[in-house]
Amino acid sequence: MTTKTTWPLLRVLRDRDAGLYLSGAVVSGFGTSALWLASGVWVKDLTGSDGLAALCMLAMWLPALAGPLLGTVADRHRRKPVLIGVNVLLAALLLTLVGVDSAGELWLLYGVLFVYGAAGVVHDAAESALVSAAVDPALLGDFNGLRMTATEGMKLLAPLAGAGLYAAYGGASVALLDAGTFVLATGMYAVLRVREERPVRPTGGRRRQTAEGARHLWAHPGLRPLVVAGGATMLCAGGNGALVYAVVDDLGHSPAYAGVLYAVQGAGSVAVGLLSGTALRRLGERRFAAYGIALLAVAVALRAVPSDPSALVCGAAIGAGLPAVLIATLTSVQRETPGPLLGRVTATAHTMVYTPNVLGLAIGAALVELVSHRLVLVALGAALLVTAAVLLQRPSRAGATAGW
Repeated sequence: MTTKTTWPLLRVLRDRDAGLYLSGAVVSGFGTSALWLASGVWVKDLTGSDGLAALCMLAMWLPALAGPLLGTVADRHRRKPVLIGVNVLLAALLLTLVGVDSAGELWLLYGVLFVYGAAGVVHDAAESALVSAAVDPALLGDFNGLRMTATEGMKLLAPLAGAGLYAAYGGASVALLDAGTFVLATGMYAVLRVREERPVRPTGGRRRQTAEGARHLWAHPGLRPLVVAGGATMLCAGGNGALVYAVVDDLGHSPAYAGVLYAVQGAGSVAVGLLSGTALRRLGERRFAAYGIALLAVAVALRAVPSDPSALVCGAAIGAGLPAVLIATLTSVQRETPGPLLGRVTATAHTMVYTPNVLGLAIGAALVELVSHRLVLVALGAALLVTAAVLLQRPSRAGATAGW
């Protein structure tokens, strides 16, 4: 790897505050990924119900729908105290799960997971705003790529650790592990050297404040196409994810082979995270995102080929292509949004980009029962190619604020 490629990454890693941000993301991400798997297994063991186990994921995802509203919290207060407060709150809440040992107490688990999801929305909004002020704008792409690498790396390791800990000591032990990671993250955020002015209290009612993030995204000719493309991509990615077991069955393997495909996909995401900063500087946000979506399109369509080598290559390509639009969108939001609005805009962008993934999962799960999964994969690939092609188009000056 050349000096030009590594130097910006080293600058990020050597920056004290950026290193603390990344360390906090690693430790809290480890606990979150471990709990994500263990909570479903926990409910399954207590009730024997697959549906109730699936509700764990729903409880964590549901608050994302209120992202525009929750993002106002990050704009009404200093972001560093918000980060610290969120981590302390989650650490304390997780401790309440230690006594959950029967189906009658699952309401507490679901309640904690719901608050967990809501706090995560606030946390991500506050962190994005604080990072944009603390990290050199020229290095935001490198930072976001490294954060993606850290997050995906934890997804490769933490579920296994969580499953092992759960098997040995039960669900309470995983809750304690996750609580401990939030305590560690709290300490890292507490020693950040960031000076923040007291934010000017937003004007207007809560509804107007909430809508400002969406208005900024929709009116901005650079942000809107990225957010729309991101939402469309995650919709198709959700459909693709729902077909993984059909793909595995087509290959002639047991369902456990899906873990191999997910591991290869995670490795692809780790790799693209390391290269994203350089790619963003050379290509710009739109082209970087569009090329990533195009790679994802080809990989998703080729999953219809029942071949182990093809499936593994496509898994790595999916992992490399999908994060491109996510990293490009977040970086562009951080660069193109005024500080006082950044919490709301980040949370609104997350809602618009990530929520379609849940819808895509539901649609994919329904379609796989009605038609061949190969046809669905080819259709998803075609839809992604169209998304990439539209994103590559340069809007005319007259239409820059009227269309993509």
